[in-house]
Amino acid sequence: MPRGHHYNRSFLSAADRAEVVAWLSTLVPLWEQRYSTLRPPPEGQPQRGLLRPVYWLGNWQFACLDYYRPPHGLRDRCMRAERFPPVLQRLVAKMEEKTRTLFRKGDDIPPGWALNTCLVNFYGDRLEGDRWVDVARVGEHKDFEPGPVASLSLGERALLQFVTSRRPGERDGVVLEQWLDDGSLQIFGGVEWKDETFHRVQRVDRRGGHVLPPEVPGFRTRRVNFTFRYVPDPHVQRFCELSPQAREDVREYMETLARSSAWFRAELAAEQRARGA
Repeated sequence: MPRGHHYNRSFLSAADRAEVVAWLSTLVPLWEQRYSTLRPPPEGQPQRGLLRPVYWLGNWQFACLDYYRPPHGLRDRCMRAERFPPVLQRLVAKMEEKTRTLFRKGDDIPPGWALNTCLVNFYGDRLEGDRWVDVARVGEHKDFEPGPVASLSLGERALLQFVTSRRPGERDGVVLEQWLDDGSLQIFGGVEWKDETFHRVQRVDRRGGHVLPPEVPGFRTRRVNFTFRYVPDPHVQRFCELSPQAREDVREYMETLARSSAWFRAELAAEQRARGA
């Protein structure tokens, strides 16, 4: 493997996989709109829903708040969310230990680095009208959180590619491609893999016939990916600490999450108490 990229095909034991799948069955993922429904979208950009449902742990980065984008997009981007369940806490400890053996502290691992946030993406088929549409691929993008990223995959095999620009406006030069297997772990970091390249899921292999929880109306989950990243603690705010506009932008999402999560019910109650003080 090239420096800065690590792949372990059999990271997840059968027992841990079963525990993760059982935990997934308790979730109620959220369907988000790309922009706030209370304000006009940016000029030239239509309002649209995300292609797939998501869930976040550690902190929730709502699409309508434009995610976390250092060095400038720091405030009103990351709202504190539920802690990792015990099985993910154990797995994250192993990921962090492995990462520290692969990367240089200071150069590749910033001070305070820890895998303290996780985006849970659900990939599969989405019902659009009377037909099912495959939304299991992922377009070219970068992860802006500082330091190495760890990615745990369940379900379908997915072909992940790192790509770089050949000419202005082009991002089709494949630097590395790797099939991500069920139960596999990928770790990547450093300038080459975080700053100089984009990554994407170009193909998926449906032959395994994977079906994963939870049950989501109008969606069939064939693959789940957990992307673990680092957000410095000072940049993570409670719901009641967000600006008034940001709170209103995500209030409907908070109320939806609170129907199935004691954490978000408590955060809404804390905000109500703060407003009444």
